[in-house]
Amino acid sequence: MTATDATPAIASQPGDGQPEWIRGQLVSLLAQRGHAWLLQGPSGLGQYQLALALASAWLCDNPTAQGACGTCASCHAIEVRTHADLCLLMPETDMLARNWPLSEKAQREIDDKKRKPSKEIRVDAMREAVEFSQRTNARGRGKVVMVFPAERMNNITANTLLKTLEEPAGDVRFVLASEAAHQLLPTIRSRCLGHNMVWPDAAQSIDWLQKQGVAAGQAPLMLRAAGGRAMDALNMAQAGLEGRSWGLLPKAVARGEVAVFKDWAPSQMIDALQKICHDLLAVSAGAAPRFFDAADLPVLPAADKPGNAGNLRKTGGPNPANQASVFARLGTWSKQLSDASRTMEHPFNVGLMQEALVNQAQNVLNPAR
Repeated sequence: MTATDATPAIASQPGDGQPEWIRGQLVSLLAQRGHAWLLQGPSGLGQYQLALALASAWLCDNPTAQGACGTCASCHAIEVRTHADLCLLMPETDMLARNWPLSEKAQREIDDKKRKPSKEIRVDAMREAVEFSQRTNARGRGKVVMVFPAERMNNITANTLLKTLEEPAGDVRFVLASEAAHQLLPTIRSRCLGHNMVWPDAAQSIDWLQKQGVAAGQAPLMLRAAGGRAMDALNMAQAGLEGRSWGLLPKAVARGEVAVFKDWAPSQMIDALQKICHDLLAVSAGAAPRFFDAADLPVLPAADKPGNAGNLRKTGGPNPANQASVFARLGTWSKQLSDASRTMEHPFNVGLMQEALVNQAQNVLNPAR
């Protein structure tokens, strides 16, 4: 893993590297009427790609039932990030990562080091979008406002958008894409047509990952590491993670090996620890793990009698007291990781933070040490 989160190098134009499950949803959405859509679902399912493909088709000079043509002047303008009738509302960090230009004012403030790129959708950007929606379109195909991830709007920003959603100009359409739609204001959700993102099957995902350059032997392992989310799997593969090293991670954490997280960003490390915790909870409850093979997970002894019936994967019936002890420890760890995720962007010393997180994990995985 590298020290920064990777942005997937996924083509945005229809038919150019676009996953099969995205193409199918695009055709379905284009056949429906509506001025505002909310694409919702967990991360890694392609909300950004589907939203941009939808916007591209709406603005295309020669659209088809399958989407934008990919060759006209409008499609080219979107490809080079200069379309006059497309307004993107994203956190500035995401805009820069995906090579979308900021407004002149925002870029100047960042260049002059007056502030850092925002990780939220700024209210200033939303006000510019509202003004954009009220102007005459430049190319005669209407205008599109795209918001992603929509949950990055705070209440002020969301309320600024709300009035325009309620009374839109005749030639403007909105597509909001979210990985946490429950965080949006109910009034925002109620004014959009909802679309639940399709979850592709494993065969589709593995085939697509291989077409993106992930080795055949690695694709299933990466897909498992991402919990079945193909685009998250591609992110992980492009960040340098390998299936074998992923499988070794849980027991390395149990041994206290901080070095396994060398060059990992705090967000990546916390995500991996949360997945270990999730799978240990699943196995302790008698369910199958989701992110790791069962054999990759460390054995969890009970806190009071290490190695006895609290070994939940080797015995058929652990006693309730020991099982409760394991669940309590894992539940506490899950909350600690959730708390850590809320402060991971603070300017901590990364090395000390990693040591603290691994030590925390050791106390859970080896209570008698």
